[in-house]
Amino acid sequence: MKILKFVLLSTLVLTITLIIVFSQKDIPLNKLKEKYTNSYSSFIDIGGTNVHYRDEGIYNDSIPIILIHGTGSSLHAYDIWSKNLKKTKRVIRMDLPAFGLTGPFLNKDYSISNYTIFLGEFLDSLNITQCILVGNSLGGEIAWRFAVHEPIIAKKIILIDPGGYPVISKSVPIAFKLARVPILNKLLTYITPRFLVRSSIENVYFDKSKVSEKLVNRYFDLTLRKGNREAIVDRLKVSTTLTNGTNTHASVRKIKQPTLIIWGSDDQLIPLENAYKFKNDISNSKLIVMHETGHVPMEEKPLESLKFVIDFLDN
Repeated sequence: MKILKFVLLSTLVLTITLIIVFSQKDIPLNKLKEKYTNSYSSFIDIGGTNVHYRDEGIYNDSIPIILIHGTGSSLHAYDIWSKNLKKTKRVIRMDLPAFGLTGPFLNKDYSISNYTIFLGEFLDSLNITQCILVGNSLGGEIAWRFAVHEPIIAKKIILIDPGGYPVISKSVPIAFKLARVPILNKLLTYITPRFLVRSSIENVYFDKSKVSEKLVNRYFDLTLRKGNREAIVDRLKVSTTLTNGTNTHASVRKIKQPTLIIWGSDDQLIPLENAYKFKNDISNSKLIVMHETGHVPMEEKPLESLKFVIDFLDN
């Protein structure tokens, strides 16, 4: 009993210490908007969620490019791609619900199927009847699943280290691990150490030196948007193919659209072996493996990865 009391007391003291030292208040949305919106930023109501998006470039382009980011990220992941693509294309990107300035789904449903429904409603709200879908990680899985169900809308697909197949990760960001641990994940909605955010970003980069203070600040700030921390925990608790998913990936074979697959050879979250699964199962596909690159090629090596995208679009 003495040992048990000591353990409980020690745990209580540690928890209180963590809350005092590392607890972070939500950053008011208006303050975040001042820092992370620009003249291209707009907000649109989708199912009661006020979605932040940017619509740039050649507006009369009949087949715009839709850029979809991954878990924990935001539309800023495509800043350099957008800056270049908008010179000749219409480029649209959004903060997915649970991330960036958009905030949580009202129904707290963070399943892939609900994200796919959301994408359809988003495109419909902007009167987009045809597009080129681009997605990284979670965004990649949303893109290809939508393309399976809406082949007339999704004319081409670009997948960047997408989810979809069962995965045995070589390394998982520590924030992802903690978000799946009962009780600890509740603490994450109050305790958000900045070093934890940095560590999680470094985990998906091959070249850690590219993880700048500015980049960490952006991820950290947007995590503190009201509702995002709880939403991220809810999203990561969802049973996904990043763990031991079921055979839902079989529908990948239904994809007939021209598809470009870009993969970082040193992706520790979704290893390279999955790239070849996509390549083998999508009949009309091309695979580009980028060496010394992690899970987010469009951020880690934006200009190099963009060259492959432009070649694919031009051809």
